[in-house]
Amino acid sequence: MTVTWEELGWERLAAGVGRCRLPGWDCTAGLVIGAGTALVVDAGSSLTEGARLRAQAQELADGRVTHLALTHPHFDHVFGAAAFAGVQAYAAVGLDAVLAYEREELRLDAVRNGLPAADAERAVEALVPPGHLVSGEWTLDLGDGRQALLANVGPGHTAHDLVVLVPGDPEVVFCGDLVEESGEPQAGPDAVPSRWPDALDRLLALGGEEAVYVPGHGAVVDASFVRRQRDALAARFGVL
Repeated sequence: MTVTWEELGWERLAAGVGRCRLPGWDCTAGLVIGAGTALVVDAGSSLTEGARLRAQAQELADGRVTHLALTHPHFDHVFGAAAFAGVQAYAAVGLDAVLAYEREELRLDAVRNGLPAADAERAVEALVPPGHLVSGEWTLDLGDGRQALLANVGPGHTAHDLVVLVPGDPEVVFCGDLVEESGEPQAGPDAVPSRWPDALDRLLALGGEEAVYVPGHGAVVDASFVRRQRDALAARFGVL
């Protein structure tokens, strides 16, 4: 018997495309199902959460997870990545250096935000930089006509922001934390505020007016929401 998206607590967005909102930080993880393939977008905040995501994705896809895309290098999106061993992993150029050389900062940020210290330590020790780095756009062929476009549209929320666009009816855009719905977009010390509005302009140009936009945190939104958030960020940071 095939399990449904809803039975596992996932939200179906289009044929073979969905997402779930993870507990704790309301972080989104996405899933794109191809022909004998499956792309997961973001890996969760711990090895335990990453393993649960992988298991659920495999159950929904009725097969193995073959690809992982990391939208940016914050702990709640990458600390589960080691649970995806053997999967082709993709990220924006530069994220590899963060995972290799800024592990202590990632660990401290996770603990400050409430992740148990032991979980943070295990995740940091297991981190492996992604094998595929995206500097512009990269199209994944997932088989049977299913494609996913990985686009390095940043910097913005961080210096290494990647979005995932899935053509279809509707087109679905996984935005990472370039877009947040459940609260004001967070601009930490690694944000590039002066470039963030431009990143959202590129995101909107790629997705278009009819796409479904999936924030890194919160409910699914439309292009008009993204545009309002873009204008609010420009005003907040004094960007023309």
